[in-house]
Amino acid sequence: MSATPTVVTACMIVIGNEILSGRTQDKNMAYIATRLNEIGVRLAEARVVSDDQDAIVAAVNETRARYDYVFTSGGIGPTHDDITADAIAAAFGVGIDFNPEAVAILEAHYEPGMLNEARMRMTRIPFGAALVDNPVSKAPGFRLENVYVFAGVPSIMQAMFEGIRHELVGGAPMLTLTIASYLPEGALAGPLGQLQEEFPGIEMGSYPFYRTSKFGTSVVLRGTEQANLDAAGERLRQIVRELGQEPIEESDI
Repeated sequence: MSATPTVVTACMIVIGNEILSGRTQDKNMAYIATRLNEIGVRLAEARVVSDDQDAIVAAVNETRARYDYVFTSGGIGPTHDDITADAIAAAFGVGIDFNPEAVAILEAHYEPGMLNEARMRMTRIPFGAALVDNPVSKAPGFRLENVYVFAGVPSIMQAMFEGIRHELVGGAPMLTLTIASYLPEGALAGPLGQLQEEFPGIEMGSYPFYRTSKFGTSVVLRGTEQANLDAAGERLRQIVRELGQEPIEESDI
C-alpha cells in the first residue's frame, strides 16, 4: 500500500483598503495558487483584510499557526497607510527598526539625496526577519518564520515570490482533470454525490456554463494520485453517457 501523500498547505493574505473598495483588483492570488501547486503546496485559504493593524495581526497569527506557509501582499510601501511591517512585528511580538542591509540596498539604488524619509520607511524591518530580494524596485520584502511578506504590485510580488520559491518544501502536487458536458448541473448533482462517495480522496466541483446557445456543466476533479484521478474520470465519463450526452474533454473545451 502506498503511503498517504504529504499535504503541505498555505494561506494568502491580501492587505489593502483599495482591494476591499473595488478600486484595485487583486492579481496576486491566482499567481500564487498556480505556482504553489506546481511544487506541491496547496493554497488552502485566502483572505482580504483592511489596512488595520489589529485585523492584520489577527489574520497573521491565526493563519501562521494553521498552515505551513503564509504569504502576504501589500502594505510595505512608503506611505502612511503602509503598515504591514509594523503589524507583522506586532504579531510576532518583536521590535522593528531601520534594517542596515535594507538601508544599504536603497542607498545604492537611489541617487544621493533621493532617499527621503518616505522611502526610508521601506527599510523598517521586524527584528529577526530575513530580507526577500526585490529585483524590480529594490525595496525588499521579508520573511519571519513561516510568514513571507511581499509587495502588492503584481510584477514586484511575482519577482519576490520567484526569488524565494526554491526555499519552499512541497508535498504531492495537486493533479486536475476537467470533463464537461451539455448536461444541466441539476441532472449531475445526484450522480456526482455518489461519485464523491466512491472516490473520497478526490475533490470534485461542478461549474455551470452557457455557450453555443446551450447550457452545460464542467466538472473539475482534483487529487494527488494519478491512478485514482483517472479512475474517477473514467467513471464520470460513464455517468455522462448514461445520462445521454458525450463527455467533452478539457482539451476540446
